[in-house]
Amino acid sequence: MSIPELDRLNNKSCACLKEHSFDSDVIVGEGVINKLPEVLSRFSAKKVYLIADVNTYDAAGEEVCKILEDAEISVHKYIFNQKHLHPDETSVGLAIMNIDMSCDAIVAVGSGVINDISKIVANVSSKPYIIVGTAPSMDGYASATSSMTRDGFKISLDSKCAEVIIGDINIISKAPLKLFATGLGDMLAKYVSICEWRIANIVVGEYYCEEIADLVRKSLKKCVDNADGLLKGDKKAAAAVFEGLVISGVAMNFAGCSRPASGIEHYFSHLWDMRSVEFGTPAELHGIQCALGTLFALRSYEKLKSIKPDKEKALKFVENFSFEAWSEELRKFLGKGADSMIALEEKQKKYDVEKHRKRLEIIIENWDEILKIIDEELPSSEEIENLMDKFSIPKTMDEIGVGEDIYEMTFLATKDIRDKYILSRLCWDLGETIL
Repeated sequence: MSIPELDRLNNKSCACLKEHSFDSDVIVGEGVINKLPEVLSRFSAKKVYLIADVNTYDAAGEEVCKILEDAEISVHKYIFNQKHLHPDETSVGLAIMNIDMSCDAIVAVGSGVINDISKIVANVSSKPYIIVGTAPSMDGYASATSSMTRDGFKISLDSKCAEVIIGDINIISKAPLKLFATGLGDMLAKYVSICEWRIANIVVGEYYCEEIADLVRKSLKKCVDNADGLLKGDKKAAAAVFEGLVISGVAMNFAGCSRPASGIEHYFSHLWDMRSVEFGTPAELHGIQCALGTLFALRSYEKLKSIKPDKEKALKFVENFSFEAWSEELRKFLGKGADSMIALEEKQKKYDVEKHRKRLEIIIENWDEILKIIDEELPSSEEIENLMDKFSIPKTMDEIGVGEDIYEMTFLATKDIRDKYILSRLCWDLGETIL
């Protein structure tokens, strides 16, 4: 493992009483793509199944093939011909149907979608998996889950983490500026995710580890501090952001959940993706949407700080809430993708009146502490706007083609995607909309 920050927690006991472990090898540096034959020799691999798309094959896939062939390692490859590949049943099916099971290992060349698809293929085929990163564009390199759309619903599927993650800075530093922006956007989300993780620990007693949270904070700072260097294609900056994204993925493995890396801001993105699948509406790259969701969340938290909890108002709001009526609104908003979200309530019972009453008591009792967490963890929305401006990241829904008219419904629907206590659930508990 070549990222020293991870050694402090890896395979060591922790104050949270969990032992965190991450066994993958992370190789980052200039020219490290040439270590691929040596890496494959660990698995006695003589033939590999290479997965890429037309963009990532041009960026590094062709070079990978030459390196392997020069090392007398044969390559069976499948190159997706879509320029805008979707992580769904069709893509996974194509990758699985084109595999040659005589291959000894799977090598993916790419970033977000290619990695998500390839992790599933590696998991179902039980083959060693190596990812050659082509851009610092997302934090999933080191996670053991895949962000997918299934039956129109955005889910995180258990898959597997790569045995080896290769980040050749000579390749990564040449990624298009928009992919730098999307990686930075995915990292900006961590401000909100850590804040909400701490709040959830108070309100619903969710597991929380300060060591993991601090690991994410430091990786986030590393990315933000190197943002200006990304604009210049600086290799040191590209390496810092890539490492920060990998650390964020490892943090999810350490925690055993996505809490350290995603909150309400990711759910804005998931909902827009779901609408894109169902209705053919526009959708942007995940990290761009997460940056926009982060901006919206920060503005809402700023409004929340001016609120004083009103117990009677909250109780009356919940008393008048109709889950049946809300379910119909979700179906109108998301189509068939809403069915899975509605079904989750059977297990979650987040709208249960008595459970709400207990949460409300905890919120009121700990309100000052919740406000303190918000102040400690979150930058101002203005700071994030300035950073987004540097990378020309859109700051309105209209700019990404989604439309400002669905903002309210998007915000309200975020609370139904996962069993995760986030801002929109806190607002519901308070009987506040802060829109």
